[in-house]
Amino acid sequence: MKIYNSMTGRKEEFIPIDGRNVKMYACGITVNDLSHIGHARQAIVYAMFTDYLRYRGYNVKYVRNYTDVDDKIIDKANSLGRDAIEFSRAQIVEAEKDLESLHITSADVKTKASEYIEKIIKFVEELIEKDMAYSTPKGDVYYRVRNFRNYGKLSHRKIDELLNGVRIDLEEGKEDPIDFALWKSAKPGEVSWDSPWGQGRPGWHIECSVMATDTLGETIDIHGGGRDLIFPHHENEIAQSEALTGKEFAHYWSHCGLIKINGEKMSKSLGNSVTIRDAVKMYNYEVLKYLMLSKHYSSDIDIHDEDYILSEKQMYYFYNTISAAEKYAKTYIGDENGEKIEDGTLNTIKEQFVEAMDDDFNTPVVFANLHVTLKNINNLIKTSNKTNRQVIANTIIKSLNDIKEVYGVLGFFKQNPDVFAKEIKEKYLNKMNINEKFIDDEIAKRTEAKKNKDYVQADKIRAELDGIGIILNDTIDGTKWDIKELY
Repeated sequence: MKIYNSMTGRKEEFIPIDGRNVKMYACGITVNDLSHIGHARQAIVYAMFTDYLRYRGYNVKYVRNYTDVDDKIIDKANSLGRDAIEFSRAQIVEAEKDLESLHITSADVKTKASEYIEKIIKFVEELIEKDMAYSTPKGDVYYRVRNFRNYGKLSHRKIDELLNGVRIDLEEGKEDPIDFALWKSAKPGEVSWDSPWGQGRPGWHIECSVMATDTLGETIDIHGGGRDLIFPHHENEIAQSEALTGKEFAHYWSHCGLIKINGEKMSKSLGNSVTIRDAVKMYNYEVLKYLMLSKHYSSDIDIHDEDYILSEKQMYYFYNTISAAEKYAKTYIGDENGEKIEDGTLNTIKEQFVEAMDDDFNTPVVFANLHVTLKNINNLIKTSNKTNRQVIANTIIKSLNDIKEVYGVLGFFKQNPDVFAKEIKEKYLNKMNINEKFIDDEIAKRTEAKKNKDYVQADKIRAELDGIGIILNDTIDGTKWDIKELY
């Protein structure tokens, strides 16, 4: 199994520190507002890491944090006339609801910066003792970046280069513009805690170093987050943690790509930030997960409005095919232990899944394989006859069981296929302003016309339905209808 390591810039064999035990930390949500689909992608990605590693037999401890105190949170709480920590607690409840609506594996431990104040202060004190940090008369504490010899090793930049094109805060008492805050002195109206340097609160970067080492130890296996965190956040985490412990902070640095909306960076100020809550109202959670996982986790995604619709159509096709296959296997009493057709794709569903996922969690290949698999199943159903129905049914039931096992690892195909399809169809009918009873009545009229051998009228009804976007399919079980736009 190989994982891309941002530190080395290459895929590396995954070898956990402690046998089959895996320690993973992912930077979570800053709860100054409702969670957006960028947060959804990160949560989906590292839940996928967790679920697949467990499928492969690893014992995973997955830790994700909430940043519940920072400038944006304080500003938002003050604008609402609320206590910052109380505001954060309420926002975390809402974030949990949103993540639960995605039906993804939750982190085993969810840490909050405000609950780690004492340990953060102790961590900072030890950095001062090691001459890696210093306090100012004002009560701020800064990290001495130049004292950490390997600073810039993750982002692959030199310290002096970092001063170019980067906003540097020139706060009073800073020894060097590149130094960053470990502890910030309190300003009027801010939430604060007692410390050896006076009233204040943690800097952003220190919280993750403290929470990761406290919950997972001095060296962890995988540290994840969005690509935008490589510098300065993850670079600073490394500097803080390794200066304190003298040990490598993380063996593998993993970064998921960022999201653009219709070609622009997602931003609340641009009015293009899509909340998880709004997205789930419009689309089934599996549609959203497919949208995220159909691209490699490390690649950026430029989501256009039609991408949601394309993902919805793909999931509709997947579920419709599974539904038809289930009905076929049930009709002809498929037995996965019985004689089956030799098919290179259908006989190796699990092997192909593992091969793709072992290659740096290559979910695009996983879904490309699924397309081929379902196409083969469809072809088997279409070409079946009296002589081979039992063998095909056996093959299909085994294939469906394999599909549900491995794609279930990614959280797919756990819904009732018919209910899923019905909900999508109802959504499109509402958009088309068509009543389902009207369609059923037209089909009944057409059936009666065919019974009376009035094929002109039957064809006319079919053509009229086709004209408003409804397609008909005559089967041995009667006439079925579908929506043209979904194909």
